[in-house]
Amino acid sequence: MSDAKVALPVVRRLPKYYRYLKELNLAGVKKVSSNELARLMGTTASQVRQDFNCFGGYGQQGVGYDVPNLLDELHQLLFHEEKLDAVLIGVGALGRAIAQWVSREAQGFRLVAAFDANPELFGQTICGTPILPVEQLSAFCAEHQPKVAVLCLPREPSRNLAPTLIECGIRGFMNFSHFDLSVGHPEIIVENVHLGDSLMSLGYRVREDIGD
Repeated sequence: MSDAKVALPVVRRLPKYYRYLKELNLAGVKKVSSNELARLMGTTASQVRQDFNCFGGYGQQGVGYDVPNLLDELHQLLFHEEKLDAVLIGVGALGRAIAQWVSREAQGFRLVAAFDANPELFGQTICGTPILPVEQLSAFCAEHQPKVAVLCLPREPSRNLAPTLIECGIRGFMNFSHFDLSVGHPEIIVENVHLGDSLMSLGYRVREDIGD
């Protein structure tokens, strides 16, 4: 891999490449051209080649990409051997659904604890991890040093907790709190996930009959 910093749009495309290559590999496909991969991705062959050149190329002109090898390379880029420990904050209906997803589907992450303000939940577990009082968050982070926080809270609690979490060593946020979290620290990674935006876009496109 090149020592140069890879542009964020390229990084955001890597999971989609990984997903399509995984499907090709499961189907027994051994080689794929940049044109074929571009068709699946909805982009251009030139863009595919440029993206992979950021990491050393991987392909051979006139031969294409070796699917199993490229899939393994992307797996190494996206999921290091050591998983990132994550804490979930907010164990309502959305939080429980996200906990299931993180525990079962999100490769590269390990849910180590969940926190909530509801005392009726304390002592219970979710996906095998304990639900703790939010007041214990700082002490837990000091001891276990998780790197990622998954926020399933309303706007103000999420905004108020963010500085504390950063002080506790959190370096990445996955924010499901229905607003764009901004933490004021360029070195901290924030992924704002808006399920409502996707639903609104879907509804508009269905009503207006707007396809791809």
